[in-house]
Amino acid sequence: MKRLLQTIKIEVNHKTYVKDPESSDLGKRIVEHSILMIHEIGFDSFTFKKLGASIGSNESSIYRYFENKHKLLLYLTSWYWGWQEYQFVFATNSIADPSEKLRKAIEVISKPVVLDDSFTHINEVLLNDIIINEYSKSYLTKEVDTENKEGYFEIYKRMVLRISEMIQGVDPNYPYPSSLASTVLEGSLHQYFLTQHFPSLTNCNKKVTPTDYFTHLVFNSLNK
Repeated sequence: MKRLLQTIKIEVNHKTYVKDPESSDLGKRIVEHSILMIHEIGFDSFTFKKLGASIGSNESSIYRYFENKHKLLLYLTSWYWGWQEYQFVFATNSIADPSEKLRKAIEVISKPVVLDDSFTHINEVLLNDIIINEYSKSYLTKEVDTENKEGYFEIYKRMVLRISEMIQGVDPNYPYPSSLASTVLEGSLHQYFLTQHFPSLTNCNKKVTPTDYFTHLVFNSLNK
């Protein structure tokens, strides 16, 4: 099974890159070290010049893979949601009971991330922290409508749809399945952000997890 998982390739919208970074060692190093650097200094301070110096390569070589750092962020966030989707599907596919299936889905979405050795050049723990702190910068732009039409957020939207369908599987009469699904997906990031930076604004802590909160929220909203 481990060998099978190592053959999985997370499909990312090809418009996010000029050249697929998965196609070469340099491309993989660009992705690997961009995660390390963005996690360390933040996306606003991150530049291709700094990244080039970090990996011992010309800045121009990075532009052969990514048009700009916004496209790189779109690539990283899309890869993350694709990875989450494969975790999500793998964990829930064999569960027949709709309520248990939804509980497992909430758990997968909201639990702390651990390293996945199927993708050795990507540190999923650090990438998760980047998503928590920087994901909104990928879509809070003037270009969001155009980028949405071009499919940049397709995986994220597909995840919301999957959760929405599971909610309807538990309670077909619940009138707001998409709203609740997107609340869980986006809200899980926000709760981790609050625990890191504004702990007085959340009840999640070392004893109460985001999984506890969202499981309670969802199932108390539905006619179980």
